[in-house]
Amino acid sequence: MSIKKAAAVALVAALGVTSLAACGTDDVRGAAGKTDRPAPKTVTLVSHDSFNASKEVLADFTKQTGFTVKVLKSGDAGEAVNKEILTKGSPQGDVFFGVDNTLLSRALDNGIFVPYEAKGLDRVPATYQLDKEHRVTPIDSGDICVNYDKKYFADKKLAPPVTFDDLAKPAYKNLLVVENPELSSPGLGFLLGTAAKYGDEGWQDYWKKLKANGVKTVDSWELAYNQEFSGSAGGKQAKGDRPLVVSYASSPPVEVLYGEPQPKVAPTGVSTGTCFRQVEFAGLLNGAKNPEGGKALIDFLISKKFQEDMPLQMFVNPVAKDAALPELFTKHGVVIDKPETMTPQKIAEKRDPWIQQWSSLVLK
Repeated sequence: MSIKKAAAVALVAALGVTSLAACGTDDVRGAAGKTDRPAPKTVTLVSHDSFNASKEVLADFTKQTGFTVKVLKSGDAGEAVNKEILTKGSPQGDVFFGVDNTLLSRALDNGIFVPYEAKGLDRVPATYQLDKEHRVTPIDSGDICVNYDKKYFADKKLAPPVTFDDLAKPAYKNLLVVENPELSSPGLGFLLGTAAKYGDEGWQDYWKKLKANGVKTVDSWELAYNQEFSGSAGGKQAKGDRPLVVSYASSPPVEVLYGEPQPKVAPTGVSTGTCFRQVEFAGLLNGAKNPEGGKALIDFLISKKFQEDMPLQMFVNPVAKDAALPELFTKHGVVIDKPETMTPQKIAEKRDPWIQQWSSLVLK
């Protein structure tokens, strides 16, 4: 989820404490040349670039289990999954975090995970548990939605769009910027949302309407949100002129948190009828060198402590029922009651053909 990159810079500081490589047993020796104490125990978490956690929380995991977490960032979500597929059976680490429901079937079909039913999984609603074999454990959720620039619409005395249908209306011509679904996770989520809304055939007619209404396509969320979108801090600096962008329901709290000075009200809003639910998972990697540590880490990722740390670290929602949201989310965030959804099986069947059809419709 690209929105999380805004906070990922804090990971560098955390890694100074948490990314300790395992030392050899001959590193600490007594006078007789024998090992005085065992080497530190390390569990390696492979993830996309946007993973973040507070160093205090990861230190608590070490205190509880004796395992030190080493975080290995491996590109964006799609790139990271593909790397694990290529190294199946001889993985880069013990646990992979960050495969979402749009890519889940690819990971499962390639056998990169082994089953493990996490302790505390009963605290996670069944709607998030998409793999009955427990090869992956749900960790967080978020909603890909169109965001709007409140000031633009107030100045124009124009009501912001609420639904997918609204986006194709003449009143919103030349206002929307989206991401290429072949290159961008939120772009793919938005495409899947339109397919869920309008059906296998109807989504193409819908995109024809969007194209006729002046939709703009860029390659990444970074470009769309921080360059083209007039409502974000980055977009204002770049003189972006599109007041509608595909982003996340959690984007408004981010704008408040990083605002200088912090605004009392979020400058951006969410078109709540344009959302697609994204769920991220973690799994024990096939061939993990430290499966015991990997299982303990997965248990910890759905613990109340980690779940409550996530929102302000990665701007996602916890999946555990007992985890509370921070005030920033409850005050400035939006709860999406009825997002569009799609089964991983259907995504697996339709994803690539739909992307090709989308490219023919929108980019040519």
